[in-house]
Amino acid sequence: MISPVSPSAPPHVVITGAAGALGRAVTQHYLDAGARLALLERHPEHLTQAFPGLDNSQHLLLAADVTSADSVKAAGEQILRAFGHVDAVVHIAGGFEMGPAVHELDRAAWDRMLNLNAWSFVAVSQAFVPAMVARGAGALVAVTAKSASRGVAQMAAYCASKSALQRLVESLAAEVAPSGVQVNSIAPSVLDTPANRQAMPDADPSEWVSTAVAAKTIAYLAGEGAAALHGQHLVLDA
Repeated sequence: MISPVSPSAPPHVVITGAAGALGRAVTQHYLDAGARLALLERHPEHLTQAFPGLDNSQHLLLAADVTSADSVKAAGEQILRAFGHVDAVVHIAGGFEMGPAVHELDRAAWDRMLNLNAWSFVAVSQAFVPAMVARGAGALVAVTAKSASRGVAQMAAYCASKSALQRLVESLAAEVAPSGVQVNSIAPSVLDTPANRQAMPDADPSEWVSTAVAAKTIAYLAGEGAAALHGQHLVLDA
């Protein structure tokens, strides 16, 4: 778990997918709390666009492909050298796409969703969890989905990948809880993002989950108040 914010010891937080709508909300939440951040994106120019003027002497803006264990490992090594330790990792990076029916699903679409949403968690865990275990403290929070609990038509690969992610969260939580590391996820229904508003123009966004609320829930799971939670998926539904 992360320590309370103090002027002498700001928490060190890693955020994957930081330039996305939820990533920006989580980043802003931690910036307001005085944290020192390492922000990861596959395309680093997205970070500079999302956070113009961010103090690079204190924070790190790094390129990393979360589907590549080697890429995330290299970023992790750079972060640990600069920060000394990491208190919390918030793994937001992933993907969503509609698809064909199960009997028409192609392997490329299947692999794409499993790599983005499930294997990426393994890659991130490999990069940061060993140092947390050695230190005896830390938190890893993933973003799963409410739809991970049940299949939905034309969303088979996505639902399966998010379900796999939840099982990975639960397994890792059981493995590292004795070492003082907590692993959990938020499982939102639909997040109120510009992309979702564009994709579903006839929907009512007031029924969706705001990214600000999701960011606060993530911070809770990464904090001392969630020290007794392991392998849990907090469903967010407006």
